[in-house]
Amino acid sequence: MSEPFVVNVAHAPAMSFPGSGVFAAFEDPMEPFPDFGINIHVLRPGEPNAKYHVENVQEDFLVLGGRCTLILNGEESQLGQWDFFHCPAGTEHVFIGAGDGPCWILMVGARGPGARAHYPVNETAAKYGASARESTADSREAYADRPSQPESARLPWPPV
Repeated sequence: MSEPFVVNVAHAPAMSFPGSGVFAAFEDPMEPFPDFGINIHVLRPGEPNAKYHVENVQEDFLVLGGRCTLILNGEESQLGQWDFFHCPAGTEHVFIGAGDGPCWILMVGARGPGARAHYPVNETAAKYGASARESTADSREAYADRPSQPESARLPWPPV
């Protein structure tokens, strides 16, 4: 069990996969929080946060600043500062940075021993390089086009 802690976002360790933004996960990768994941993900225009996917657990997202495109069940929607997206289990989705500068998104998702993801092929997400090449439940296959480990990074600070 982890100990309580406080961290300022400006000083939180951050990571990046090239072309997929920068994120501060707030937790030790060797000892992730058991019940939910939480991070702030910063996307530049055109960067996807992940591959288009669907999970069997709930997630929630709050755009803290900037603009992004949400691909939700294959359809594009534009989100901006303070837009909240509730993502029930079974909802296909991915975010793409949009606008003139970075987009800051608070991301929270349930975890647990039964949590699983599936990466369907999606034509709309593929326009942004955010679709798996083949439908798979194996994250290594879905992300075969990027390094297996993130690079150390810094969040662009302060947010704009």
